[in-house]
Amino acid sequence: QALSVREEETTFGRNMASPAGCEHYVRSCLLKAPCCDKLYVCRLCHDAEENHQMDRFKVREVQCSKCQTVQQAQQTCQQCHVQFGEYYCEICHLFDKDKKQYHCQPCGICRIGPKEKYFHCEKCNLCLAQDLRGNHKCVENVSRQNCPVCMEDIHTSRIGAHVLPCGHLLHKTCFHDMVRKGAYRCPLCMHSAWNMEDHWDQIDIEIAQSPMPTEYQGATVKIICNDCQAHCTVPFHVLGMKCSGCGSYNTAQDGGLIQQPQSLQSEQDTENEAETDTEPEQQDQPESPTQH
Repeated sequence: QALSVREEETTFGRNMASPAGCEHYVRSCLLKAPCCDKLYVCRLCHDAEENHQMDRFKVREVQCSKCQTVQQAQQTCQQCHVQFGEYYCEICHLFDKDKKQYHCQPCGICRIGPKEKYFHCEKCNLCLAQDLRGNHKCVENVSRQNCPVCMEDIHTSRIGAHVLPCGHLLHKTCFHDMVRKGAYRCPLCMHSAWNMEDHWDQIDIEIAQSPMPTEYQGATVKIICNDCQAHCTVPFHVLGMKCSGCGSYNTAQDGGLIQQPQSLQSEQDTENEAETDTEPEQQDQPESPTQH
């Protein structure tokens, strides 16, 4: 799974001033917003109250929550020596409880570690868990796209990201909502969002137990597979059309029936023969194509 920047509210550190912190971070200072010079515990609290966003990278000053001294952004108060945060990043100006955070230079933000459990994929431009190294489909700059479900930012979101087999990202919460509603395909490319083999096996059983009516037996249709992108012609069934390439039922019908049921064809042949028998005077004339 993709590495999250989500932070959880927790208890204050022993050396930190008690009247500080917010629902987002544990810290003992207020940030002085470079945009409006107002004091807020964090950028998220600022953004929720103001009609503009705080640039975390431009923060230069903080106010100690214990002695109220305004000073240059740093980890320890220059006046009372209280620690503003167990973790401090001088680039992001992130103060918080120690959660093995580290600053990822390519991502440009801090991530929750430990660092050795993650790697930065250069093509995806995102930190991913080590078990995905060489085991995921790369999509260039994938985290710079908004979540296709809620259309909110993924890269800097405090909500974790879920990596789909196709390589696209969703917020974890959006993915779980999607699953609960019975949606099983990526909203962007329609690829299956997880391993569906057991479900395909169940459809096989249901189709075997539910033969099509006689007049439709033998009918075929062209399909496009959303999982392997194969184009193939397969038997038509109302419960689903199975890809002959990968066995997926995540397919889309491409046009109508391309082979008439045998019974209907036989009826038409009989009608054509009867029509010919009742019009013998036209046998010496050139025949016109039969319209179907």
